[in-house]
Amino acid sequence: MDVFEVAYQRAVAYRSSVADQPVKPQLDYQQMRARFAGRLPETGTPDCDVINELADLGEVGLMPITHPRFFGWVMGASSPVSVAADWLASAWGQNAAMHSATPTAAAVEETAAGWLLEILDLPREAAVGFVTGATAGNFAALAAARGALLRRDGWNCEADGLFGAPQVHVFVSDDVHASVLSALRYLGFGERRVVRVDTDNQGRMLARDLARRCAACEGPKLIIAQAGQINTGSFDPFATLADIAQENGAWLHIDAAFGLWARAVPDLRTLTDGIERADSWVVDGHKWLQVPFDSGYAIVRDADALQRSMAISASYLPAREASDRAPSYLVPELSRRARGLPTWAALRSLGRSGVAAMVRQHCALARRIAADLAQVPGILVMNDVVLNQVILRFGHDGDGAERRKVLAAAVMDRVVADGIIFVAGATWRGEWVMRISVISGAIADEDVSIATSAIRAAWRQVSIEATSETAIR
Repeated sequence: MDVFEVAYQRAVAYRSSVADQPVKPQLDYQQMRARFAGRLPETGTPDCDVINELADLGEVGLMPITHPRFFGWVMGASSPVSVAADWLASAWGQNAAMHSATPTAAAVEETAAGWLLEILDLPREAAVGFVTGATAGNFAALAAARGALLRRDGWNCEADGLFGAPQVHVFVSDDVHASVLSALRYLGFGERRVVRVDTDNQGRMLARDLARRCAACEGPKLIIAQAGQINTGSFDPFATLADIAQENGAWLHIDAAFGLWARAVPDLRTLTDGIERADSWVVDGHKWLQVPFDSGYAIVRDADALQRSMAISASYLPAREASDRAPSYLVPELSRRARGLPTWAALRSLGRSGVAAMVRQHCALARRIAADLAQVPGILVMNDVVLNQVILRFGHDGDGAERRKVLAAAVMDRVVADGIIFVAGATWRGEWVMRISVISGAIADEDVSIATSAIRAAWRQVSIEATSETAIR
């Protein structure tokens, strides 16, 4: 049997049965280390045997992210069509850096970029870099912002570095995502030097505080807002922030790893009003578009700014005409896989209406989860469910935050151990909460019923046990 056929059969067998399996790895990391540990082989093994061995050893340690009841983090379920396209990307073996050396990869990426700008309704002249995800996307877009802002002050940071450069003042939400801070660190801005702007109880940036802080700083300014706060799903007031950015000559960047997809849904679009006035945006494909990891998009209105910051050129690389879209001018890597293929396949398969229907359904299911569990005594929905995120507190006001943390952890441990759903926790406003992210392409109404029933049952049991412990004391 051909090795490709073996891989195909193992992949199909896994994906066709994943929804019937517990929503958790069967073995933990230490157990998997032991399974894969061993000395480097002195002699080779037949290819088909290698793939079967990999699957036999590895499947028991897989997190079933493609399961319809995986709610742990904001991760898509990699649709079959995009996985198939990703297989072709690997099988074709194209290095997507150069348009003339890999015409298909570059052309597909260019078309997919245009489709993304259209479905997200962003400036059609913007450049789109296909990156690994939001962290790399923020790095690329913020590098473009850094270069453009410093050039306005007569400094060429791409050529002369940052020693002696004017200080760029960076403003972030007090509830900024960690990937933004990482990108700023990579770019030399540092985490502690940023100006943190106050937020409301949903994590939305307060425009009046931003305006006040901008007024107190002289020099180039970079404002970073977000669409889809990672815990609450909330959106910053983009129109007002854009006004402030314009008044201050600032670059406005939007970290929108999953929230930007709201623009594809007419009845959710108002959440993003004004976002099109920004200078750059970042969004993931491996979230709501359901393409395989790793897939993200750095979108920059000023294409020249992105190209100046990312361009890789050398005499041995193919020459580029000004009208050519050279992928290596838009992302940090020179050598990379043809990431545009799965994106093209996903958009071709779903179409505009399919993307909108999927996002709309997930948001409706999130609201249903919140409405159901809000009726349960001792469970508090801590966010306005405007998108696909639900965060739950367990326990009553009189229990105290530490006690509620213990209760929430116990509920999460129980539902994960049962394997019916997978959820994860986070700290929000001093409370340890259960985060439910509804973003699996395969989720259906019955999965929501199963999920809420599992959480209700776990909370009921934890409450009984907690009451018994209190009585004993």
